[in-house]
Amino acid sequence: MIALDTNVLVRLVTRDDEAQAQRAKAAFDAQAGEPGGLFIADVVLAELCWTLARAYRLARPDIARTVRALLDNSSIAFESPDAVRAALISFEAGAVDFPDCLIVAKARHAGCSRVFTFDQRMTSLPGVELL
Repeated sequence: MIALDTNVLVRLVTRDDEAQAQRAKAAFDAQAGEPGGLFIADVVLAELCWTLARAYRLARPDIARTVRALLDNSSIAFESPDAVRAALISFEAGAVDFPDCLIVAKARHAGCSRVFTFDQRMTSLPGVELL
């Protein structure tokens, strides 16, 4: 299994550096027949979504499609696949950023009854309370 850093995924998605994008694609292609051969940590996925939204100004539907494409790729293993799926559903349904949706989904999967925050937008998610 090979772990991927955020910048590899950013290059693959944005193709803002064609040489690096080609190397990233080659890494994916090399693992195409290997179920779970590539690993994406939760923090990498959160950084990817934040970067795509803030630095590249990608729209929510484009970010959701990117996450869904990664989830649908059998060559990729996620640190928390169930939490990522739950976070994606929340992200697609609301106005909360994907990293915040992932925080709430991971807390839920860890058995937490609530999430305290100072972020007003997060309170639209179930189980989140403004502190």
